[in-house]
Amino acid sequence: MKHFLPLTLGFFSILFTHAQVVTVIDTENNMPLRFVSISSETPRAFVTTDAKGQAPLKAFITAEKIVFRNLGYKKLIYSFDSLRKQNFVVYMTGTSMQFEEVVVTATKWQQSSHSLPQKITSIKTKNIQLQNPQTAADLLGTTGEVYIQKSQQGGGSPMIRGFAANRLLYTVDGVRMNTAIFRAGNLQNVISLDVFAMERAEVLFGPGSIMYGSDAIGGVMGFQTLTPQFSNDTAPLITGNSTLRYSSANNERTGNFQVQVGWKKWAFATSFTQSEFGDLRMGTRGPREYLRNFYVMRQDSADVIVQNDNPLIQRPTGYKQTNVMQKIRFQPNKNWDVMYGFHHSQTSSYSRYDRLIETNDNGLPGSALWNYGPQKWMMNQLTINHLKENKLYDKAALRLAHQFFEESRINRNFSGGSRFRERTQLETVHAYSANLDLEKQRGQHYFSYGLEAVYNDVTSVAAAFDIRNNNPISVAARYPNATWGSYAAYIHHQFLVAPNASMHSGIRYTYFNLFSDFTNNSAFFPFYFQTTTLGNDALTGSYGWVITPGKGWKLHANMNTAFRAPNVDDIGKSFDFADGEVMVPNPNLRPETAFNGELGASRVMGEILKIDATVYYTYLNNAMVRRPFAVNGQDSILYNGDLRRSFALQNAAYGTVYGFHIGVDANFAPGWNITSKFNYQKGMEEMDNGTLSASRHATPAFGLTALTFTHKKLTLQLYSHYSAGVSFENLNEEERLKPALYAQDAEGRPYAPSWYTLNFKTMAEISSQIMLTAGLENITDQRYRPYSSGIAGAGTNLVVALRATI
Repeated sequence: MKHFLPLTLGFFSILFTHAQVVTVIDTENNMPLRFVSISSETPRAFVTTDAKGQAPLKAFITAEKIVFRNLGYKKLIYSFDSLRKQNFVVYMTGTSMQFEEVVVTATKWQQSSHSLPQKITSIKTKNIQLQNPQTAADLLGTTGEVYIQKSQQGGGSPMIRGFAANRLLYTVDGVRMNTAIFRAGNLQNVISLDVFAMERAEVLFGPGSIMYGSDAIGGVMGFQTLTPQFSNDTAPLITGNSTLRYSSANNERTGNFQVQVGWKKWAFATSFTQSEFGDLRMGTRGPREYLRNFYVMRQDSADVIVQNDNPLIQRPTGYKQTNVMQKIRFQPNKNWDVMYGFHHSQTSSYSRYDRLIETNDNGLPGSALWNYGPQKWMMNQLTINHLKENKLYDKAALRLAHQFFEESRINRNFSGGSRFRERTQLETVHAYSANLDLEKQRGQHYFSYGLEAVYNDVTSVAAAFDIRNNNPISVAARYPNATWGSYAAYIHHQFLVAPNASMHSGIRYTYFNLFSDFTNNSAFFPFYFQTTTLGNDALTGSYGWVITPGKGWKLHANMNTAFRAPNVDDIGKSFDFADGEVMVPNPNLRPETAFNGELGASRVMGEILKIDATVYYTYLNNAMVRRPFAVNGQDSILYNGDLRRSFALQNAAYGTVYGFHIGVDANFAPGWNITSKFNYQKGMEEMDNGTLSASRHATPAFGLTALTFTHKKLTLQLYSHYSAGVSFENLNEEERLKPALYAQDAEGRPYAPSWYTLNFKTMAEISSQIMLTAGLENITDQRYRPYSSGIAGAGTNLVVALRATI
C-alpha cells in the first residue's frame, strides 16, 4: 500500500506526458499529416508536425486558442483543454477555399497571408507530388502565375510582373541566392535547387526590398528545404522514401533518396537526387520554323552540318544533374533551435540551344559549339533561432551562410576568322552573408526588424586554344576580379487598428560598395585606370492596409519602393562591343529604383467559391542603359592605339509595367474542383538608343485552368496551360533581332504565336508505403515555344513516378 500512491502518480505523469503529443490526421484517407503548423499567440508558441503527423504541445498547456493550419486544409482552432478531451487527436479536412495560409516570405516569420497587404502564392506539397516538375523552374511554372523562359533544356528564367533575371530575388532557407554577377539577361540558377528536397515554395509578387534589399523589384521566390524532425517519444523517429521517375519526351531518368532520423534533441535529414535528361522532343503540330533540321558535328578536323534524321528532336539539349542536401538540427531546450545545412548541386555541361540554332546571312550556323560548363552551387548555412520574450524581441533568428557558385561559357564560331578558336570563360563567386532578424509584439503592434551584411568575392578567368594544334590563345576574361558588399538595416511595423483592419509600414537603409580590379584584362583593355570603386546607398519604404469587412472578404492596398544596386555584371562586362566604340566603367552609377502600387480583393463564399483579383502598376526609374560617356571631359579614348568613342552604363532610362491577375476556385460537387488563373501585363521601356519599346520581360497574357477530382487516396486532374501571342508590332526591339527564336508572320517577320497544352495527371496512394503518380502532358502534341525562349516545349510526354516510403 505504501507504494500505491507513488506508482499512481507515476502512471498519471507518464500518461499526461504522452498526452501532450498531438496527432493530426487527414479526414479523407486517415493518413498522418506532415508540416501542419500549430501556433498560439498567448503564450507565443509554434511547432510543426513530423512524418507521423505528431507534434509536442508542452508549450501550449495554458493556451486557450491553438490554431492548426496546413496548405489545402481548413483551419482549426482548439483550446488545450478541448484537445485533451478528444485525446489529442485532430482531424483536418481538405479544401481549396483557403482564405488564409501560413507564409514566411513577406516578413521572414510565420504569418497568415490573411493579414498581409501583398499577393503571395504558396506551392503545396501535394501539388508538387502531383505535377512532378523536372526542375525548380518548372515548379514555379506550375502555379500558372509565373512565366518561364528557357534558352535551353538546362535552364528556366522566371518572369514576374514584367521583370526577370537580376530584377527578381531568390532565397533558399531564408538566404539570399542572388550574386554580384546576376545579369540582366536570362538566368538559369534556379535549376540548382532540388524539387525533391522542397518542403514548400512561395512567390511574393511585387517589390520585396524592405526585407531582402537589392534586386527584389518584380518579386521574391522563397524556397524552404526539408527540416529535420525531432522524435516526440523515447524511440527515435526514422522515416525515409525513395522515388523513381521516367519521362518519355526527353527520356528522363531520375532517382531520389531521402532519410530522416530524429531523437529528442538531435535530428538529421539527407536527400540525394540524380537526374539524366536526353535530347528533348517537340510536338508535331505547330510552326515549322521551330523544327531542328540540322546540327553541327566535328568530323575529320572539320565542322560538318549534319541533317537531323528527326527534326522534332532538339539536338543537343541533354544533360545530367546531381543534388545533395544534408541537415543537422539540435534543440537543447525549448528556447533554442540550431540547424546546419549543406547543399550541393552540379550539372554536366549543356548546350545553349538558342545560340546553336542561329544562322548567319549566308545560311550557315553562327556557332559550332556553345556550351555552359558545369553549373555548380554549394551552400553551408548555420541558423540559430531563439524563442524567449524579452524587451528586445520575442523571436530572434541569426543566419550565417557561405555559398559558392561556378559557371562557365565554352564557345567556338562555325565560320569566320575565329572558327578555330575555342574559348572558355569561367567565373566563381564566394558569397558570404549574415542576417539577424527579430520579431516583437507589443499589444496591437507587431514589429519585425533586423540587420544584413552581404559580401561577394568574384574571380573571372579565361582561356582559349586553337583546335587544330592545341596551341594556347590569349583571350579576355568576362569580368574584372571584384568584390561587392551590401550592408543594411530594416524595420517593418504592423498595427492592428481595428479587429478588421491593419496598417503596414516599413523602411530599409542599404549601403553598398563595389571594387573592381581590371589588371586581369590589362593586356586587352589598356584603359587609363586599373581599378574602380563605386559606393552608394538606397532608402526604400512601404505602406499598406488590409481590411477584412466580413463575409469572407479581404481588401488590400499597398505602395512600396524597391531598388537594384549596380553589380559586377553592370560595371565590368562587354568592353569592346562595336567597331570604333568601347565600354568603360561608370563609377557614378546609382541604383535603379522602382515605385509600385497594388490593389487587391478576394472573397470566399462558404465551401463553394473563391475569387481573388489584383491590379498593379510599377514605374522603374534610373534604369541602367548604355549611353555615350565622357572620360576626363573627352568623348573618346585611345584603345589599342585607336581613338574610340566611349560608352558606359548610365542611369538614363525608365520603364513602366501595369497589369492584373484574376483567380477563381470553385467546388461544384463533392470531390470536384475547378480552378483558373489569368495574368495580363503591359510594359514599355526606354532602349539604349533612347526610343521606347515594348518591355522585353512583360510577357503575353497567360494562365492555367484545371479540373480536379479527389476521392480518398485518388487524385485526378485535367488542366491546360496557355499563352497569348506577341505580334511583330508588339515585339520588343531587341527581340526582333533574334529571328531564330520566333516563327514568321505572313510578311516574314518574327513573332511569337499563341499556344496551349492539354494535360492529365493522376496520383494514387496504393498503400501507406507506395504512391504512384502518372501523367500525360501536351496530349494534343502541340509544337510551341514560350515567349522569348530558344527551345520548344516538350511534345506529348508520358511521366511516371513511383514513391516508396518507410
